[in-house]
Parts: sequence; C-alpha cells; structure tokens
Amino acid sequence: MFITASYDRRMKILILGATGFIGSAILQRLVADGHRITGLGRNPDRARLKSPSARWVKADLAQLSAATWHPLIEDQDVVVNCAGALQDGLSDDLAATQERAMLALYQAAQALGGRRIVQISARTDGAASGLPFLATKRRADEALAASGLPFVILRPALVLGRNAHGGTALLRSLASFPGPLPLIHGESPVETVSLDDVTTAVSLAVEGTIPAGSDLDLAAEQTMTLSDLVQQHRAWLGLPAARILPLPAPLAKPVAWAADLAGRLGWRSPLRSTAMTVMSEGVRSLKPKPPGLVLATATQTLAAHPSGVQDLWFARLYLLKPAIILTLSLFWLLSGLIPLVDLSAAAAQFPPIVPGSFAMAITVATCLLDILLGSAVLVRPHARKAMLGMIVTSLAYLAGGTLLEPQLWLDPLGVFVKVLPSIALTFVSLAILDER
Repeated sequence: MFITASYDRRMKILILGATGFIGSAILQRLVADGHRITGLGRNPDRARLKSPSARWVKADLAQLSAATWHPLIEDQDVVVNCAGALQDGLSDDLAATQERAMLALYQAAQALGGRRIVQISARTDGAASGLPFLATKRRADEALAASGLPFVILRPALVLGRNAHGGTALLRSLASFPGPLPLIHGESPVETVSLDDVTTAVSLAVEGTIPAGSDLDLAAEQTMTLSDLVQQHRAWLGLPAARILPLPAPLAKPVAWAADLAGRLGWRSPLRSTAMTVMSEGVRSLKPKPPGLVLATATQTLAAHPSGVQDLWFARLYLLKPAIILTLSLFWLLSGLIPLVDLSAAAAQFPPIVPGSFAMAITVATCLLDILLGSAVLVRPHARKAMLGMIVTSLAYLAGGTLLEPQLWLDPLGVFVKVLPSIALTFVSLAILDER
C-alpha cells in the first residue's frame, strides 16, 4: 500500500453514479476518509435512505449542459465520475451520458478555474473499441486529458466485491448452474481487481497521492481463464467442482441478440453484444498500474469475503429471473389472446344469469387487460406496476369468479386453484426485480 503523509483537509466531493456497484462503494470509502460527499442521481430519495451520510442531488446526466453543471460543481473540490452504461437502451443513452455530459462538465470546471476530476473508465482499445460503450469513454478520456484540468483516469479490470452487479453477478450465476457449466469464450484470459482496491485508488487520487495526469490500469497480478474464474466462484459458493461445457463461439450471437432486445426494453443484461465482444478477447490491462499499491487477486478477494447462503440464493435467482419474467408475460399474453380466437365460446362460459352482451363486453375487456399486463411486464420501467396490476387483477378475477361460479374451486383441473401459484410467482418477481 502507499505510505501517505498526514492529511486532514476535508474536501467537498461530487460523485457521479454514486448509487452504482462501484460508485456506492467509493462513496462509503470517501465518507470514511472524512470528506463531505454529494451524490448525483435520478432517484435521490431512495439513495438517501441507503446512504444518509451523503447529500443527494437529483439530476439526469443526459440532460446536463455546461450551464447546469456550474451550480452543481461550483462549491466542490473534486468530481469523481463513476457513471456509465454498457449499451444504449430504453434507460441509457451512451453518447449523452458518457460523452456529451462529460464534455460539458469539463467546460464548466474550466470556467470555474479548474476542479480535480477522477474518472473511472475502462480499457478502450481491442475488439470492442469501435462500439459505443468504449468509443464514448475513449473520447471523454481524450477530452479530459486535453482539457488542462487536474485529472486521474483509472481503468479497472473485472471488479470483484462483496456485492455483485453485471458481469460479476453473471459469474456467480454461471458458477451456480446445475450440472455442467455452459460457457462461451471459456478460455479467454481475465484479469480482476478487488472493489476495495478500486476505492483505495480513488481515495489516493482524490488526496493527490496519485499525481494529476495519471492514466492507470487497476488489475491484480493474476490472470485466469474465464473457466477457472467461474470454477473459483463455484468453490466460493460452497459447491463442488463441475465439468465445463464449452459452447461454440457463434452461439454468442443469438444470446447477445436476445440480451440486446431486452436492453432495448430497459433490462441491463450482462450478456449484451458489447460484453460478448469484450469477452471474446478477454479482459486484459495494458497501461501502467499504480506504483506501490498491491492489488488483491481474485483468490484473495473471494477469501476476504466468505459467501453466505444469501449469495447462493442470489446466484441461482439471477439465472431464473429472466425465465420468471418471461413466464409471467407468456401466461398473461396467452390468457388474453386465446379467448379472442372464439369470443362467443369464451363469453358463453359465464353463467346464464349474466346477459350475453355484458358477458361479451367483459370478455373483451379482460382479454385486453391481460394482454396489456403481459406486454407491460416486459418493459423494465413499467414492470413493477405491471406486476402489482397482475396481483390485483388475479385477486379480482378470483373474487368475481367465486361470486358467479363458486363450484369452480372444486374443479379437478384447478381452474381457480392454479391462479394462486401465479400470484406467488408474481410476488417472487417483485422481490427480485431490483438490479442494485
């Protein structure tokens, strides 16, 4: 570790992406260092509940100009940028958040006489260098280096920590797979870095121990194959070693296509085409590493954070989550579409006391409602409301059906009884909906 001089000046620090996997850990470290932290986020009320020690400001990076940056940074000493997204999607605009917002930030900082910028970036060359994720980061890094501002750029390898998100969450879920472990690009080399070491590097950059103008990789002196890393996570979860099932590289294309489609609907899958392209050549570092900072290996990182049963639950549920969402969607879509094939026959299921015209109207209305809920649950920003709607609608169907045809509770095919497991599955999906 670095040996630093005594340092007692509390600084005001603005953290972008302070609610993310890396950003939230950096926030906690800088608070522990005694600094006064402001977090920038789109949902500050929820962030404030988790991190009350920071001041929170509501803002959308994609909407910020130099003029709107000015009041956000005028009383700040340092800006730590942890914001980013893997790919364009319903909730993400890479050009706006990773490039234009950063150029506007640098412009505002220059107008104020300069602010130290600590930027969490990534290796921006290689097979994926032309993709928007790395291209926007590269242009922002180049603009920062040319801005004349005091800066430090840190480029972490695959980040491992006590918690998990994105690629690290996928590692854990693959490690928990029952039977042989299916892997694409299993022989690709992977370097890792501990999340604790990332926060230490940021702390050192903030206080100036890492000098301004530094552009450094953060990667431990241990390179593993993806297969070995998954096996190590499997042992960490307390599971016996399993055979690796190598999958052909061309299979990555349909997997990435499906994940990209999910991304367009707002779901941030770590299997999107950008991640697949990066993994095709592995995660390697090329730039210098911070001198004097000993970075923990993957083995050391996992040993420092023993797993609990909740980690095994998370790993297995992470794999099941897409299947649960798709099952709910298919269930509701089919229950809305099938009666439309023969509306008269569907409406005839109502008891004789219900007028035919009213039965037909109710049938059409419920079909459209089912289709709406089945479609809405696939769109990430609407998923929670759709799931709550599914629960309320199911209970309403059971209540109405009980009044009209109570004997259906005794039906051997379980016409009413089968609704109860679907309600339970919806509660499960609500419980695992949050991504971070």
